[in-house]
Amino acid sequence: MTVYTQVWTPLDFEADGKQCDWLRVPHSTDLSGYGVVPIPIVCIRNGAGPTALLMAGSHGDEYEGQVALAALARQIDPADVKGRIIILPALNAPAVEAGRRVSPLDAGNLNRSFPGDPLGGPTTMIAHYVGTVLLAMADLAIDLHAGGRSCDYVPCALIRSGGSEKEQRELADLAVSFGAPITSISDGSGGGGRTTFSAVGQKVGVPVLTAELGGAAALSREGLAIAEQGLRRVLQRYGLLSGTTVDSSSPTRFMRVRGRGAFVYAMRKGLFEPAAELGAVVQAGQHAGVIHAIDRPWQAPEPVSFTESGMVACRRVPMLTEPGDCLYKLLVDVDPG
Repeated sequence: MTVYTQVWTPLDFEADGKQCDWLRVPHSTDLSGYGVVPIPIVCIRNGAGPTALLMAGSHGDEYEGQVALAALARQIDPADVKGRIIILPALNAPAVEAGRRVSPLDAGNLNRSFPGDPLGGPTTMIAHYVGTVLLAMADLAIDLHAGGRSCDYVPCALIRSGGSEKEQRELADLAVSFGAPITSISDGSGGGGRTTFSAVGQKVGVPVLTAELGGAAALSREGLAIAEQGLRRVLQRYGLLSGTTVDSSSPTRFMRVRGRGAFVYAMRKGLFEPAAELGAVVQAGQHAGVIHAIDRPWQAPEPVSFTESGMVACRRVPMLTEPGDCLYKLLVDVDPG
């Protein structure tokens, strides 16, 4: 079935070799009536085999995945490939160029825009093309993220719960191959729910692994190394890549978000002073920090407490905080059996 989309590319996804070009996303402006938004894409194919869809830059201020995928695209020799690898290091290119989480063209948050809209703005057109054209070719997909400017993450992989037993085994196998220190299992209710790339993957039966590799709009060397090694391990595991040597992965620790209580939110505007470090194990009721009032510095800071026990998986970076800002996210170990 032909899918209607306004996004196009001169790439031939069925041709062997390495092709480097752009996706073209139509975007008409005052100074460019027939313009397009260029999205870098690399397709490496060598004969029959599975297809891996590898993406980063859904949020422009998350860098480990962008660097890892750009390097992978440069380094892979098509002769070492069996099948097809599609690489998009800067998927939401306008956000990447602006160093922002959302697109400066339409304020679109790409990983909250699925399944997208072929008749919408640039961000929803990108989401629709990825979800209907590229994902339809894929046997597996990896979407690399980090905390961006708003938070910092313990490096971890994420897989979605709620699929069939077979689908959950495939996701667990993908996570073990990627080899992040922690793999978080979530139904997405604390984030984008059904509007994320992983939700679309689950709907069409393609295993999707997401990763959070650092944050603070910086480059984590640890997160970058996890991405570089993990990508190659996965490609080897699926028979897509040979002629490369990677370290064996350490066992990943499967954890989960217990529920919405795992998230701690600011209740007032002010300066957030955290009291718990990334990776720390905290208890329900434990002191989590304070928020200093800007307009009434003579008042005592408002205390913040954890409502659940768990491990601090991510923490807010900017001190300046508004009501509703997420300050922490906690994970707990998956119950054995």
